[in-house]
Amino acid sequence: MSRIWSVLLALLAGTAAAQAQSSAPSTDPGTKLAFPSTLGGAQLERSANEPGQGRGYYYMTPKRMVIAVHVYDGGRRVPAGSDNPAVVAEFAKELDVIEQQATFAGYANFERPAVSSTCVYGSVRFRCISFSAAVQANARLYGRVLMTGYHDNFVKIRIEWWPTRQQSAADADAALQAFVPALMH
Repeated sequence: MSRIWSVLLALLAGTAAAQAQSSAPSTDPGTKLAFPSTLGGAQLERSANEPGQGRGYYYMTPKRMVIAVHVYDGGRRVPAGSDNPAVVAEFAKELDVIEQQATFAGYANFERPAVSSTCVYGSVRFRCISFSAAVQANARLYGRVLMTGYHDNFVKIRIEWWPTRQQSAADADAALQAFVPALMH
C-alpha cells in the first residue's frame, strides 16, 4: 500500500515533484487567499512554488485524503467564474494531464464522464468532474477536480480517495464542503 501512497503523492504533485521547489507564501499574492496550517479541518502538509503549476498547497483531511490546491495564471489574466472560455479550455487541458499522469503511473482503465458539470461549494461555482483509475485488479483510485477563475487566476482543487481505505465519495464531498468555503470566504 505504501507504493500506492507514493504514486498518489506523485500524481498530485505532477511533474513538479521532480523539479526544485520552495515553499509557497501562506497568503497567495495574486488572489489573497490564505493558506493557514489548518483549513476547514484539514492540516497543511506542504506548500510549493511549482514551475508551470503556480503555487501548490497540499492538505490532509482527518480521513487521510489529500486536497491539493493550485493557484496560477497561465501567463494571462483569468476572468472570474467557471464558465468563461479560459477556464473551460484550461479545465479540458487539466483533465488530459490527469489521464496522462495516471497512465504514466501505471494505472489502467481511466474513466471520467465525457462532459464536466458544475459544482458549488460555499458561494463559489466550479467546473468539476470525478474520475477513477484501476491501481490493481481489485483497487481503484477515485478523484474529483474543480476549477474556477478567481481574482485573475485559475484556482484548481483536487481531492482523491481510496475505497480500500474506507474512504468514499461522500467523505470527499464532506471534506470539500468544509474546506472550500473556509478557503474562499
